[in-house]
Amino acid sequence: MRHGANIYKYAKKLECKSNKIIDFSSNINFYNPKTNIKLTNSLLVKYPNTNYPKLKKAISKNYDIKTSQIALFNGATTAIVELIKSLKQKRVYLYAPLYGEYEKAAKNKKIIKINRFKNIYKKPKQNSIVIFVNPSTPDGKYYNLDKLFGMWKKKNCTIICDESFLEFESLKSLRDQIKTYKKLYILQSFSKFYGCAGVRIGAVFSDKTNIKKLKTPLWNISAFDALFLKLRLKDKHFKKLSKQLHKKQKQQLYKILKKSNLFDKIYKSDTNFMLTKSKKAKKIFNHLLKHKILTRDCASFDFLSSHYLRFGVKNTNKHNKLKLTLSK
Repeated sequence: MRHGANIYKYAKKLECKSNKIIDFSSNINFYNPKTNIKLTNSLLVKYPNTNYPKLKKAISKNYDIKTSQIALFNGATTAIVELIKSLKQKRVYLYAPLYGEYEKAAKNKKIIKINRFKNIYKKPKQNSIVIFVNPSTPDGKYYNLDKLFGMWKKKNCTIICDESFLEFESLKSLRDQIKTYKKLYILQSFSKFYGCAGVRIGAVFSDKTNIKKLKTPLWNISAFDALFLKLRLKDKHFKKLSKQLHKKQKQQLYKILKKSNLFDKIYKSDTNFMLTKSKKAKKIFNHLLKHKILTRDCASFDFLSSHYLRFGVKNTNKHNKLKLTLSK
């Protein structure tokens, strides 16, 4: 499975700069105000503290978790690779469709895919690894995991739950279960809600004994990235306004897609993107691309086909351009 729609590939194809394409394939928070960071010599010249105590403290406060329960990595994808590599179990259950990097990271293990649309309560074997993304991708559905979590615990499974899209709508996390179930890992990307895909920081939350076993390279995060994320996490206005704008713009996007009458189904989403189904999906994709609008073809996701397209929530200006182009 490939990752994303690759805006740079399409920019080359259209013979234009990537910033000339409106990227609806991206699921990054569209609200990205300037963060006032002063670039000083000490920031650039000195080695940062390899434990990143200030950043961990900000994460700890934001996610109500102890600093000893946080492992930091150079992006969520690196966190996925290193976490799965560290686990000894040879059997992995992927609740699919999901982010494709999980399958790549588990390539040296036995992979069993569970179709969460049709067979979500299929029981995994004892002592396996289970991986669940909540809210899910590419459909954006939030699952109440109480029943599944109970089943996984009975099977003594190692649980990896990816909550990278949880914050857009203040949904309930599994983080509080870390205290009672030692084989639980929460994967957290900061790129999505905090609108900083260029800042490569991802985290694993787990019991402190698990965190100690996870090996992270020295200085695997730049001082600039750590400072940026620390400031963004502390910005209460950013969080409040992000959620308000998200709610408004998500409704706007839904109305545009609905009124276009081009889609057989628009899936209810609990995060900042929407999955659609249409027999005309390929034509829609190519038509939009011709007008420098890129959406996410979901044919590469397990249990989906080329009839599915995903649209990220954007600002009103970009939504209006989508509306106009769909009307043509």
